[in-house]
Amino acid sequence: MDYLEIEKKGEYTIIRMNRPKVNAINFQMVKEIREAFKLMEEDITVSGVILTGREGVFSAGLDLIELYDYDKTKIREFFIAFGLMYIELARFSKPFICAITGHSPAGGTVIAITSDYRVMAEGEKYGIGLNEVAVNVQISTNLIEAYSFWLGQSLAYRFVLEGKLLNSEEALKANLVDEVLPIEEVLPQAEKRMKHFLTADKNIWLNTKTKLRSEWLNKLNDQNEEELEEALKIWWSPEVRMKMQMFKAMLAAKKNNSI
Repeated sequence: MDYLEIEKKGEYTIIRMNRPKVNAINFQMVKEIREAFKLMEEDITVSGVILTGREGVFSAGLDLIELYDYDKTKIREFFIAFGLMYIELARFSKPFICAITGHSPAGGTVIAITSDYRVMAEGEKYGIGLNEVAVNVQISTNLIEAYSFWLGQSLAYRFVLEGKLLNSEEALKANLVDEVLPIEEVLPQAEKRMKHFLTADKNIWLNTKTKLRSEWLNKLNDQNEEELEEALKIWWSPEVRMKMQMFKAMLAAKKNNSI
């Protein structure tokens, strides 16, 4: 795989997202994540999965620079694949932990909230949250349901409309993450937590996870054509295209200034 590194460690596997520079999510990364978790689900020698990122960043979210240039067919295919990736991760039956090694806004949060346990690097500079409204991307009902599952409806409502990014301490207080630690301790703690999960009887653990998530998962809509068309209409609207173009120019300027 081009963007994922997979390391088997006894009963569990560590998957590390490694797409330079900030693990921005494009079509290829979505395909690789879906393929990797399908393999992990089917592999009877894998009892659990830890997903992590690069130092300082878990995933910076959607690669809006690349996605901006997708034609109408490809962006439709991307939105469908991204939605299915989220659903497949939410339905992943085995213990699943995210070791959030830094910044994790928008699409990074979409991935993180599907896991059973989240350990995040401490620091004001690291943000996490569904800030789609702030970056001009239409959020789906599926994602709102997941956010409400973890944060409660009131906080989810407020944060989604605000497009709020939470720092690690705010995320801990809001129950978006379970632990906050120095960055070098994030992955070791995730492994420690995974080993604890794996001491339980496998069938009891899996059955209990299914019961705990049943209300959330029963609300998932695998193919909401109305929402897809709504998102695509907004994506191609002149106002949103102009804002994305300005965003691209801003990032390009930052890149040139750093050379």
